[in-house]
Amino acid sequence: MATGIANTESASYKWIVLANVMLGTFMSILDSTVVNTGLPVIMGSLGADIDTAEWIITGYMLAIATVLPAAAWLSERFGYKKLYFISLLVFTVGSLMCGNSSSIEELIFWRVIEGLGCGAIMPVGMAIVSSVFPPEQRGMVLGFWSIAAAASVSFGPAIGGYLVDSFNWNYIFYINVPVGAIALFVTAVVQKEYKPNVNAPFDVWGFVTSAIFLPAFMFGLSQVNSATNPNGWSSPVVLGSLWVSAVTFILFLYVEFTVKHPFINLRLFADRNFALANLVFFIFGIGMFGSTFLIPLYLQDNLGYSAFQAGMFFIPVGIIQGVSSPLSGALTPKMNPKILILGGLLLLGLSFYMNTYLSLFTGKWYIMLSLYIRGLGMGVLFTPLLTVSLYDIANRDMAQASSITNIVRQMGGSFGVALMSHFLTGRSSYHYARYSEALNYTGEVYTCTVERIASFAGQVSGATADTAREIAVSMVEKRISVEAYIAGINDDFFIALVITMLCVFPIWLLRRSGRKS
Repeated sequence: MATGIANTESASYKWIVLANVMLGTFMSILDSTVVNTGLPVIMGSLGADIDTAEWIITGYMLAIATVLPAAAWLSERFGYKKLYFISLLVFTVGSLMCGNSSSIEELIFWRVIEGLGCGAIMPVGMAIVSSVFPPEQRGMVLGFWSIAAAASVSFGPAIGGYLVDSFNWNYIFYINVPVGAIALFVTAVVQKEYKPNVNAPFDVWGFVTSAIFLPAFMFGLSQVNSATNPNGWSSPVVLGSLWVSAVTFILFLYVEFTVKHPFINLRLFADRNFALANLVFFIFGIGMFGSTFLIPLYLQDNLGYSAFQAGMFFIPVGIIQGVSSPLSGALTPKMNPKILILGGLLLLGLSFYMNTYLSLFTGKWYIMLSLYIRGLGMGVLFTPLLTVSLYDIANRDMAQASSITNIVRQMGGSFGVALMSHFLTGRSSYHYARYSEALNYTGEVYTCTVERIASFAGQVSGATADTAREIAVSMVEKRISVEAYIAGINDDFFIALVITMLCVFPIWLLRRSGRKS
């Protein structure tokens, strides 16, 4: 029998639960962003090479992918509160032990433990919020919930850079401990249990196939642009992982559509809005999350910003998204949500279009304006889309719906990062070859430029004429390489623009309203 039913709870209780879920969401996503900032320092401190250090991120990601499909069944079996509390506890203890690690092997082990706790925090937290509040308030509430995700993504690089520069790499993990302790206390003392009236038997083969296909998919994509993989998509590891993922995914579909009590209720896709919204989440993940790493690369590799300085660019983005998300959610019941969703999509498209004109001399204001428009677009689009996807989803199916939506977004984002990284490498090489061909190495302009640089280098460094000329030629080639890299980034943003605009078609087919839950 379900307890803690949504519509009967006091307003203060609902908002306390929302704040607690936002705290857990912020902490879990923050940990994914701050570690990237501190990875070089961790490698130097623990004496790890890139081959081993990559598993700090890969092991965490695979652990999340393993638990994510199981979150729905576990929450239905044991209750939302119990699973949320256990997930927070495992994550917090894992964070503490990561900070205490004295070797790279120990750190990787505890990162996996941390990932096992993180895997259920977001889907269960989203299910808790959706079950505690009535359907007519979900738009606004999911908008507030998305603030936590936006803030962690925006503040993560800056927080990570500050902690590494001012203290030590250990503190990027220690920061989770007090936050986790507060969330655990509120969960234990304040939050009431909600357990759907579902007592389905454990679908062993559904779990086995899901626990293989999703981690294999994530691992294969993570290896496409790995520093240890020079072959890209043609690597045997990548191809083998994706083939294993494809075969087990087909088996997973067969099992889930034939068993009486499926591990993941794929029949929810029979709901038109839920199916179309998740298609949008997948396409959106490819374009949006696949391009998120491009601006930091551009700022650090081409414009000379530090990791902390680059991270500071994204703080206002999170604030803008944090303000626009609940406003968009509040407007969702009062107007056609497709207008908000399409409006947010157009803002994202405008942001990507502006980023197709980046150069070595692009002003700071232009970069920040494009990011602000992107944050506004994210805030306007995400909440009504999530709300529309849950129109006809009953409370008892909320954990299943949340788990599926998070899986789809993870897969879209991982595929997008691999795809965009691949395109960046290919397009940068193309532009480098094109620029090199266009450069007349025997022409007067090239010769005059090299001579002037060589003359300056000789005067400044006291180098011989031959050495000064080598320096000059090297500088010209480096400039060509930089320009080619920026041109590749511009091409990537154009691809992200095209992919994102594909979302218009499924959005147009969404129903304005659904049946009452």
